[in-house]
Amino acid sequence: MTAPGPAAPAAREVVLSLGTNLGDRLAHLREGVRLLCGDGALGCVAVSGVYETAPVGGPPQDDYLNAVLLAVTALPGREILRRGQAAEAALARVRTERWGPRTLDVDVITCGDEVSADPVLTLPHPRAGERAFVLVPWLEIAPEASLPGAGRVADLLAAIGPAGVRRVPGAVLQLPEAR
Repeated sequence: MTAPGPAAPAAREVVLSLGTNLGDRLAHLREGVRLLCGDGALGCVAVSGVYETAPVGGPPQDDYLNAVLLAVTALPGREILRRGQAAEAALARVRTERWGPRTLDVDVITCGDEVSADPVLTLPHPRAGERAFVLVPWLEIAPEASLPGAGRVADLLAAIGPAGVRRVPGAVLQLPEAR
């Protein structure tokens, strides 16, 4: 009789934030969702509406379009990060300036209740609870959501306010058909 191998990681809810402020911003968000969810491995279950926001930090630049993607997956956090970076690269993201303009930015906000100070992937995202452009769309698709170590998303948003986050009428993102 052989000893059982390590248990497969349990599926957990993952929250990703997507943003873009270069080129055809809505097309970039749509392509980002397709790239992240198209093969089914990430287990995408919901995507928020599209919100427009002024840039936070960095050089003067155009406004962003933002959305939040919710998935259920057993993929390791670093694999989720790798997939986000691959989607950014597919849309020709260039990293020349911190907080500079970008065709696509994918941030891993949470991986279940995981808390990690790993410099490659800090979980939860260290500034998520301070960013209305993350909290507003997240609250839209997960009204009972909590940010590990910080509290309920609704309470975090109430503390900072939704100022400057505007829903874009008619801008719709859709999850790809399941394979």
